[in-house]
Amino acid sequence: MTMRPVIDHGRCEAKQACVAVCPSDVFEVRRLDQADFEQLSVLGKLRASAHRRMTAYPVRAGQCLECGKCVTACPEGAITLAEVTSQ
Repeated sequence: MTMRPVIDHGRCEAKQACVAVCPSDVFEVRRLDQADFEQLSVLGKLRASAHRRMTAYPVRAGQCLECGKCVTACPEGAITLAEVTSQ
């Protein structure tokens, strides 16, 4: 079973705690993709807009060591580790 980080963009406030604690350089904070923004709830869109639509993305998820440090470090609880079925 392989686990990968998943970001709840409606909760992420781009504080970069995940970037700071990740030993594998999995995360990057950047502007929220338009397609991801459109999928957010109204509340999620308001929150994202309040944070200049910045969010974390697991751009190098394949490097994840499944240590969970990002999950613990995220002050918004916006990161979970989810099972992936195929690589």
